[in-house]
Amino acid sequence: MADGTPRAADVLAARLYEAGCRFAFGMPGGEVLTLVDALEKAGIRFILAKHENSAGFMAEGVWHRTGAPGILVATVGPGALNCVNVAANAEQDRVPLIILTGCVDEDEALTYTHQVLDHRAVFEPVVKKTWRLTANGADNIADRAVSVAQERRAGPVHVDVPISVADAPSRMDRKRRRAVAAPTVPVGDGVLEQARTWIGEAERPVMVVGLDALRDRAGGDIREFAERFGIPFVTTYKAKGLVDETHPLCLGGAGLSPRADGVILPLVRDADLVICAGYDPIEMRTGWREVWDPETVNVIDISAVANDHYMHQATVSFVADTGATLRALGQDVPPRETWVDGRIATVKSQLAEAFPVDDSWGPAGVIAECRAVLPPETIATVDSGAHRILLSQMWTCREPAQLLQSSGLCTMGCAVPLAIGAKIAEPEKPVVCFAGDAGTLMVLGEMTTAAELGLNVIFVVFGDASLALIELKQRQRQLTNAGVDFGTNNFAAMGQAMGGDGYTVHDRGELRRALSKSLESNRFSVIAAVVDRKGYDGRI
Repeated sequence: MADGTPRAADVLAARLYEAGCRFAFGMPGGEVLTLVDALEKAGIRFILAKHENSAGFMAEGVWHRTGAPGILVATVGPGALNCVNVAANAEQDRVPLIILTGCVDEDEALTYTHQVLDHRAVFEPVVKKTWRLTANGADNIADRAVSVAQERRAGPVHVDVPISVADAPSRMDRKRRRAVAAPTVPVGDGVLEQARTWIGEAERPVMVVGLDALRDRAGGDIREFAERFGIPFVTTYKAKGLVDETHPLCLGGAGLSPRADGVILPLVRDADLVICAGYDPIEMRTGWREVWDPETVNVIDISAVANDHYMHQATVSFVADTGATLRALGQDVPPRETWVDGRIATVKSQLAEAFPVDDSWGPAGVIAECRAVLPPETIATVDSGAHRILLSQMWTCREPAQLLQSSGLCTMGCAVPLAIGAKIAEPEKPVVCFAGDAGTLMVLGEMTTAAELGLNVIFVVFGDASLALIELKQRQRQLTNAGVDFGTNNFAAMGQAMGGDGYTVHDRGELRRALSKSLESNRFSVIAAVVDRKGYDGRI
């Protein structure tokens, strides 16, 4: 304000800046102009997206690469409701997304009805917490929003900002700042000692690694624990790269592909010890429900929160930090030789045969060629669909958060904005987006966002003119083909029209040349790979 007193919006923005936030995304309206102004003045750049849902995924992309909570800004009514899908995605994919919506003042809403609805009632089922900002409580609410969003398990929160409150004078208490709870280590009553005994006696141990371990940054501890005790491990798709996937004990991602599960699940069922290391089963399908019986096999579960999902049960459960718990479990336990029958090498060989990289063309050929040409440090995003199942098995990750996707909610239209967000956060790294033609059409306008920001993202589009995964399921059930076919589109021309480069490719040679040119370009590229919709049959 003119006299130097901060507005409530300034207090909110300052707390977000303190939390490490440097970008906010959204579609402004008159009700959030003060909020946008406050974010910019606090040092948080506001980036205009073409749709609020995409803006939320851009914010998520930034979070994956920086660790700071994402910020999504939307105006009253339709703007706020456009955020519901990405809010639900953030809840199921454990993303600390802070959703800020403008709203009509409470007194005004008593007699004014245009675009007025209860935003908090809309968001309440899909966020961890929702607040209505007040002038005197702005600092308190901002503190709470940042903390709750990041607490285990992370997730979205919502703050409704009335028009007059955003402009109202407020105050900031420099002394108050509640830290996110520190990780805990399991202690007490002999349970830890019992688990250590099982580890020391296990001859066929297996570890399943998931989202909580990613959140705990436990990759180093998982690698050391696995190496010391000879434990092979699988990861959920979002935990890919937590340990370099070229590691000899890594069996790659699991949970969505029946083809991969056909190799991995028999190994898990034959284990005499299962360690769930930060394993959140929200990414998994029904085939992973009650895979093991804790009455007949020892199961150690390490998770961020108590088990309320019942996808699996455990013999002992530790609600604790993944890495700290593994260090405690391994203390004073002598290692022994495991899987002496060579089973691990056999399983790795079977997985390689199930997902070969030598296809001359088709979806698998596209993925293999991209992985071969693009640098190891490339960040990839992938949309929902048949291509995601195949790519999540074939795409090798060398570090965490190197393959971004919606694996809890599995929503379409996420890959393009995720790629834009990742590129904003780390402009020096190559970023490639894999999406089907239908998913790309959902968010096509965001390519102009990439052009406006000067981002040289590579968008690879699988062009089969079909909802290929759904069409495959129809054929498997011998149902009538209905509602899955659509027209062929010239995505290369669309990319060029929106300010990027465009290529249409029909074989690996053409794809290789297009990728090479795209890596050298200073603007985004669209590579439309024409493939057969039946190219996924027997491959996923």
